[in-house]
Order: sequence, then C-alpha cells, then structure tokens
Amino acid sequence: MRTQVAIIGGGPSGLLLSQLLHKRGIDTIVLERKTRDYVLGRIRAGILETGFVELMREAGVADRMDRECFVHDGTVISYGDNEFRIDFVEHTGTPVVVYGQTEVTRDLYDAREAMGGKIVFETEDVTIHDADSDAPYVTYTTHGQEHRIDCDFVAGCDGFHGVSRQTIPLTVRREYEKVYPFGWLGILSETPPVHEELIYAGSDRGFALCSMRNANLSRYYIQCSLSDSPEDWTDAAFWDELKRRLPAEHAEKLVTGPSIEKSIAPLRSFVTEPMRWGRLFLCGDAAHIVPPTGAKGLNTAASDIHYLYHGMVQHYLDGDDSGLDGYSEKALARIWKAERFSWWMTNLLHRFPDQSEFDLKMQQSEIDFLRSNREAQSVLSQNYVGLPY
Repeated sequence: MRTQVAIIGGGPSGLLLSQLLHKRGIDTIVLERKTRDYVLGRIRAGILETGFVELMREAGVADRMDRECFVHDGTVISYGDNEFRIDFVEHTGTPVVVYGQTEVTRDLYDAREAMGGKIVFETEDVTIHDADSDAPYVTYTTHGQEHRIDCDFVAGCDGFHGVSRQTIPLTVRREYEKVYPFGWLGILSETPPVHEELIYAGSDRGFALCSMRNANLSRYYIQCSLSDSPEDWTDAAFWDELKRRLPAEHAEKLVTGPSIEKSIAPLRSFVTEPMRWGRLFLCGDAAHIVPPTGAKGLNTAASDIHYLYHGMVQHYLDGDDSGLDGYSEKALARIWKAERFSWWMTNLLHRFPDQSEFDLKMQQSEIDFLRSNREAQSVLSQNYVGLPY
C-alpha cells in the first residue's frame, strides 16, 4: 500500500489529523491496535479549549458538538467550606466547552467512515522503518498477515505506550518525568451534576473534582492512594468521601447513584524531546503527559495536530517545509507552558504525603491569594481556556 501520511493510533488525535488532511486532499491511512468499540469504551476528559473546538469545525465534525455541548464561562474552586468562582469570560473573553472525548472520537470515526477514510483496526507488530530517510515505511500484521505501507511521513499518535516514541533512538531523545504520589479514583454515574460548572475542591482529606458529561451523566473524582484499586471502593464509600471533600452546600444536594464506570488513574508529568525525528512526528500522549488537574491532556494533543496539520498543508500545497521543520520547537514551547500550568494546579489542590505544616500554610496562602487577586485569576483563566497556538 502507498499513502502520503501513515498515522499510528486511531484515537482522537490520529483521527482528527486524518480528517483535517483529507479535507485538504492529502491521503492518510490510520492504524489502530484495538477495535473501534474498544476505543469508544475508554472514558477520558471532556473539557475542550476554543482552539480544539475550532479544529473540529475546520474538520467538518462539529455539528453534534455544537448542539449538545455545555459552554462553561468559569469554574469554582473551593477549600473546605470556602469557595470562589473564576470567570473565564470576564478575564479572557473566552469560555471552554464540555463535550466528552468519547463523543469527539465517535464523531471523528463517523466522519472518516462517511468519507471513505482508511482505518485498519486490530493491528499488531506495528514497526516504523527508515524514519530518518526520505523513504519511510510501516509494517504491521492483521489476522496473521503482514502488510506494508510506504509513505512520505509518519505521525505517531499512539499514546505513551505506543511504538512511535520508542522508534526514536535513545541517543536522540531526552525524557523528562515527574510521577506524583497519588492517583485519581473516578466514577461515572447517571445522575445530574451537582453544579452547573466544574468544582475543583481542595480539602484536608485531599482533592476532589465534580465534572459532567451531560445533564444526566456526571463524572466525579477523588484523590486516592496509588496502592488502592477500584475494587477497594464501594459506591457508598466513594460518595461518602466525596461529600467530605466538598463545601457543605454542595455535599447536601449531591445526587448519588450506582456507578457505571469506576477506575483509578495515576498522575504523571512527562515530556520527550524532540517531537520529530526525520519523517516521524510525535503527537499527543506519544510525546507528553500532563496530570488531568488542568484539563490539558486532549487539548495539548490538539495543539500538536494544529501545528502538524498546517505544516503538512504547507509542504503539499505550497512546497514550503518551514512548518514541518519548526514543528517540534513550536509544539514543545506550548507544551511546556501547559505542563507548568497542570503541575501548578496539581500542587495547589492536592495533599502530598510529605507536606509539612509550613507547606500546608503556603498552599492555603496560595489559594487565598488566588481568591483575592484579579491578576492571579486572569493568569489561571488564560491558561485554562488555552494559550494561543
């Protein structure tokens, strides 16, 4: 087989890149290790920056999102029973959109299928060859048969555990990582959200987050030990602990119900440099991970796609390689700012096992400063709604 861009990974990043390039007449093939149903069964983030929303519109896949999404003009931050609201629109003129990653992925799959896009599921032994040459190619097997794709470029959108990053030699890449000493226990429940906007809650017992997917589907998280497993937590125990971490006003009106999904996610900050090697380009989790505290994971992937998509359009339509040549540097400049913001919010709201009394006082003072200082709220708002591409 022959294509212009081989895309490794059929999650939202790979699908969005494929759809955008297709709209500009650039041919792609997407390779996905799992089935479509498996990919759509993964529960992920749901906060979209304006830049991501605009990419969906440019790709022609925003109709359902525009109809069904929630537009949030701000968020609530609390510590104990004290809370305050930060108004994103007041500070930046820009809201964020709540629309689940599963729904984003579903819309992209439907669009690729409607346009006859080539997606190969259940691929195994994917290997990228000669990425540092002018003639890269990818081999893989499906149902015991080996296949080969010759291409101009390879886009590695296959996540942290994928083959793309590992293809770049250790003599070339450098990795930076911070592993946090806790995780997030999250549940999905068919209950109305406790608040019309997200609540980021710090407390003496640890962090909690109240989020939503729609008017009758809520997503809640609590900070937990890395040694915990979902089976350690009954639904009743989760709801009781969540209530203890929320302001009493919200705890009293929280509607509880059976969980329909329950999982624990460890928290990590991770960046690899560079994000390009020859004709291989890394995107999203293949190159970087952020803690979910700042809602940046899917959105940092979108900024990568923005830079790579425009670089490839310049290459194929204008004969200009400056966008591709500058991809890694430009993407990383924005990524490190998102990493800083996610790291800062994580440190602001979580309890760490080695915190001293002084550390706790500093944390509380930081929250008090944020509550009372307009400029500090403006900085948080600028980062939360998304820095410009």
